[in-house]
Amino acid sequence: MRLAVLSVHTCPLASLGGKETGGMNVYVRETCAELGRRGVRVDVFTRSQDPAVPRRVELIPGVVVHHVPAGPETPYPKYGLLQYMGEFVQGVMHQAPGPYDLLFTHYWLSGVAGLDLRNKWGIPMVHMFHTMGWIKNLVAKDQGEKEGETRLIWEERVAREADALVAPHPLERAQLVWQYRACPGRIRVVPCGVDLSLFRPIDPAEARRALGLDNSPRLIFVGRLDPIKGLDTLLKAMVLLKGKAGSPGALPSLLVVGGPPWEAGTEPPPEILKASKQVQDLGIQDMVHLLGPRQQNSLPLYYSASLACVLPSRYESFGMAALEAMACGVPVVASRVGGLSYTVLDGESGILVPEGDAEALANTIRDLIERPGWRAQMGARASRRAQRFSWPGVVDGLMVLFEELLGGTNPLSEGHRRTTAVCQSPSRS
Repeated sequence: MRLAVLSVHTCPLASLGGKETGGMNVYVRETCAELGRRGVRVDVFTRSQDPAVPRRVELIPGVVVHHVPAGPETPYPKYGLLQYMGEFVQGVMHQAPGPYDLLFTHYWLSGVAGLDLRNKWGIPMVHMFHTMGWIKNLVAKDQGEKEGETRLIWEERVAREADALVAPHPLERAQLVWQYRACPGRIRVVPCGVDLSLFRPIDPAEARRALGLDNSPRLIFVGRLDPIKGLDTLLKAMVLLKGKAGSPGALPSLLVVGGPPWEAGTEPPPEILKASKQVQDLGIQDMVHLLGPRQQNSLPLYYSASLACVLPSRYESFGMAALEAMACGVPVVASRVGGLSYTVLDGESGILVPEGDAEALANTIRDLIERPGWRAQMGARASRRAQRFSWPGVVDGLMVLFEELLGGTNPLSEGHRRTTAVCQSPSRS
């Protein structure tokens, strides 16, 4: 089998924590590597953001990342990339060693390019959204956080025209059917995964020594410094914890891992400066440490050195940081939203709290700190649950879908690929 993968706006080789890098980068990199280990030939196409980076980079034998010029070869706001999709498609066709059996696209921009390439190549297209614009608009706090109508139109078109869709949990499957009128028979639920050889329990004292940390209690937040990740709610919860602490020694510190990288001696990027100002304004600079991005292979140490991983997101398609923490035996405190409500079993592998409720978040964190036995039991259960989400298991599910498409057993293979209205979904009122 030969597979073409599109990840237009972000390269799977990029370091994590930046404005446009996160769980999707990990997903594309890890699934492609696992497919390659099974003998699938994979070409990943992403927009070139630096002319100095080679056009062709081998991830592992048989898996190649191609950097395709389309628009300025610099980091560029993803909202402006739609105008370069025609150029990207032409670049892919020029660089592609093909031919391919299947096309797997990630995020709505890749879906736009994918529909064009699918028609040109005459092969089935599988799409995964990772995030959906209409849900982001539901949780946006101001107009500046909202996605434009163009994205919503394209997302619905991709949802209805793709040969198959991958949803990471049953809730997203239902959302695709309801909001975008996707055909239920063409949606497969395949969860995201975690590298269980990397993310595993480490003795907390050993992890603290490796990181040069003392024995005081600490929490960890891992993610982009984007409003949708809810860091503002967590910072307010830290204020509440400070106000109710019986003694300074009982105060937990917070490690914030994420944000764009920057060089020592230079001014931090805007996301870091904004978060730093929030911390200063709230008077919790003694409790919060903005670490910036960290290499993925160091994250197990940071998780293991912490009492809990706190993810107060307004929306998460899946929540891969939660899964990483769980695999390290660390309980998760998370918002009851999207994929987090699927990944984290409330009361078992972590605690779910109402989104945006800083007081509930603070109370839950306090309970975890004050009840070490309960916390340890929850961490052990979290580690056991994470074992269900290995990358080989994820790729098992993808391979079943791919083989259905190539074998003609998928409903869409019966002539839907060139029309938009074969499968009718319930109308919305």
